[in-house]
Amino acid sequence: MNFKDICKKIKEVKIQGATNIARMGVISLSFKNASVKKLISLRPTEPLLRNALRVAKKFSPKIALDHIDSSEKKIIKKGVRKVKKVVFTHCHSSTVVNILKEAKKKRKKFEVYVTETRPLYQGRITAKELSKAGIKVTEFIDSAARVALEKSDVMLIGADAITDDGEIINKIGSGMFAWTAKRLKVPVYVCTDSWKFDLRTLSGKEEIIEERSSDEVWEDAPSKILIKNPAFEVIKPEYITAIISDLGVFKPSTFVKRFKKKYKWLLKRN
Repeated sequence: MNFKDICKKIKEVKIQGATNIARMGVISLSFKNASVKKLISLRPTEPLLRNALRVAKKFSPKIALDHIDSSEKKIIKKGVRKVKKVVFTHCHSSTVVNILKEAKKKRKKFEVYVTETRPLYQGRITAKELSKAGIKVTEFIDSAARVALEKSDVMLIGADAITDDGEIINKIGSGMFAWTAKRLKVPVYVCTDSWKFDLRTLSGKEEIIEERSSDEVWEDAPSKILIKNPAFEVIKPEYITAIISDLGVFKPSTFVKRFKKKYKWLLKRN
């Protein structure tokens, strides 16, 4: 696999999940003709990729990769404690999947409800991986999420970006499900690497929401029908019980303060 192949796989969501994208992005810097600008352009809503590449170029790829790996271990350890009898999740988060696998190894008794996650059905990836690990899993169509949440004890999801306002950007549908969970009194935990904080939002810029091809939704649709296919949406901080990251388990506002304190060097432009 060369640099062009990696870029194609990231763009076509064959390499997916913010952590996997960032890891492969850093690894790809060793290939001939590697371009940071090209990598960043592939998926605009991926600050972990941008931050990891920045650290890799400023210091070394090893430092960036070591952070990603150690961060994952810390999040898994903290996340296992939040696993309850019925876990609801959406889309495919490698971090959430690894939390649930570790909970299984710890002999915790639970089952998982996962949405199919149209239009690319990433929820099927989650369902397959959990089932292979011996975890009882039920897949729901996206529009049945409320039905699933009514029977759930906790909602665990990943994140693609975190803003300076403590907002979470995650797969489309996440905001609606978090809003529903709040009303059903189901706690919502976002499991994420702290480097998903988007430095651009510090200057007031809004997080870019990637708009994907309409063909993913309806191939050969009638020409007069407009199709919207946003890949992500915003989750307001008031719907989030806590962010589980390598920094600890904190409310969104506290997480932002902790991030700024620990990563003053990352906030610098040079």
